[in-house]
Amino acid sequence: MSNNTTIPKQLTYDLFKRKRDFFTQEHEMYRTSLQKFLEKEAVPFIEEWEEANHTPKEFYEKLGDQGFLCPQIKSEYGGLELDFGFNVILAEELFRVGVGTLASTSSSIIVPYLEEYGTEEQKMKYLPKFVSGEVTTAVAMTEPGIGSDLANMSTTAVRDGDSYIVNGQKTFISNGLNAGLFFVAVKTDPKANPARKGISILLVDKDTPGFSIGRQLKKLGQKTADVVELVFEDARVPATNLLGEEGQGFYYLMDRLQQERLIITCSSIVVAEEMLKATMGYVKERKAFGKPISSFQNTQFEIAEMATELTMAQTFLDDLIDKHMKGEDIVTPISMAKWYVTEMTRRMSARCLQLYGGYGYMEEYPIARRYRDVAVMPIYGGTTEIMKNIIAKNLGL
Repeated sequence: MSNNTTIPKQLTYDLFKRKRDFFTQEHEMYRTSLQKFLEKEAVPFIEEWEEANHTPKEFYEKLGDQGFLCPQIKSEYGGLELDFGFNVILAEELFRVGVGTLASTSSSIIVPYLEEYGTEEQKMKYLPKFVSGEVTTAVAMTEPGIGSDLANMSTTAVRDGDSYIVNGQKTFISNGLNAGLFFVAVKTDPKANPARKGISILLVDKDTPGFSIGRQLKKLGQKTADVVELVFEDARVPATNLLGEEGQGFYYLMDRLQQERLIITCSSIVVAEEMLKATMGYVKERKAFGKPISSFQNTQFEIAEMATELTMAQTFLDDLIDKHMKGEDIVTPISMAKWYVTEMTRRMSARCLQLYGGYGYMEEYPIARRYRDVAVMPIYGGTTEIMKNIIAKNLGL
């Protein structure tokens, strides 16, 4: 036997290049155009918007002018009538640069409520304005003291002739400063049993008498997206602004949660990719004790573990995107993905920051912002605990 050992050529695995069969050439053209737009219209202003705790509405209008908003809306309402894959790309690229919640939430999570349950008159009035960016949206469910326990909300809407009189308060409302139309969950029947059957959704225009924007809340992260309180003091909302049927609001909200949680998970995994990509570049350049810290075993093990977790999560999530685009029911697996991926991303933010050492704590490095931004991902759209409850229930426990 020969003693000569042939050393194979070192192979470099590209962690961030994956083939996703559900994306076509048209999808990738949309992505490329969106990336170029964001590089010009968003990236140079991120720090400014962070300081202001707000992204200007003009940015949203520019997105609309370029045809990036609400890609799924039908052509008769001014949309491009594209498939869900374009919504995924919109979410991924917006969160990649750090301005995700403004356009992605409105286009892919809130607007579909109107597409599904709105009257023809409501659709004709609002959908073209959503596409153009003239009107942005916000959804108002959460109240002080009422988060996951949606059925026990206290905001009421009492029918008075051809109007509803709305009283109450909402909190943690994203895009409240920009929104022109609010999808507000209200109690139209406080005596309903079970309580969820008394919930309805009203479309509330920003200039509705008796409706006002309360204080803007200061957040730990995702500072480019404003969050406000809403106040209703005998606000008079036309009965024609009822979304769908009275008493069906809770079920409408639950019906669209599969897509909402899928979008949140897609957004989360993109942030994880960006954090790991930046950290891998940093550890190769940063030196300690005379050599790159990427040569230390601890660094290598940390990166290897995070890369493995990310790859497994990507594979799982891509399968769910494909199934959702085909119209399959993925409530249980998307609940699994939502809690696992967002928690993985939160863990990864701390692990990456640690590899930066003291510099990771400095605002000049993006990992500091990412660390703050991902903290809320296991909370909004359904907490990790709620996801586990859904999984357990659907497993027959």
